Amino acid sequence: MKFEHLIEINDPLNPLIDPLTREQLWRGLVLRADSPKLFMPHLDECTIDQRDSGSFRRTLRYGELVVVDRVVLTPLEQVRYEVAAQGEITQSSLTMTIEAPNAQQLYVRFKYDDGHDAATDAANAMYDEFRKSAYKEADIDTIRVLRELAAQGRLDASYLN
Repeated sequence: MKFEHLIEINDPLNPLIDPLTREQLWRGLVLRADSPKLFMPHLDECTIDQRDSGSFRRTLRYGELVVVDRVVLTPLEQVRYEVAAQGEITQSSLTMTIEAPNAQQLYVRFKYDDGHDAATDAANAMYDEFRKSAYKEADIDTIRVLRELAAQGRLDASYLN
């Protein structure tokens, strides 16, 4: 399943939405990778190791399910989650890219790739529609949490230093 969608962050025509800066949005996306329990309450545990310049490895535990992934950071542009094949889990990825078509607008493009070929995707089409819907809802929720954190000042540079 290959799937992507955009979530608008700043809409200059909607005064009811508090705009975020690119830096606040970036810090929020990194926080989601670094402290995922803030965004996924069903996550039991996250351990981070193997930090190096621009990436780190995480071990996530959801009950009995354990997933190891690598997070790759492209500052102020992209957060990429890479899951290598492990046990019954196939190789997959999620990429969150900040897009700014102009100075007033910001978007996040969420791009999923579960590593399956076209034949598998066709066989799983009905199931994948449910997954797409769940992913989109989770992404909307991520942006909701980011907005709450920004409103509390927790995505400001001064808060993080």
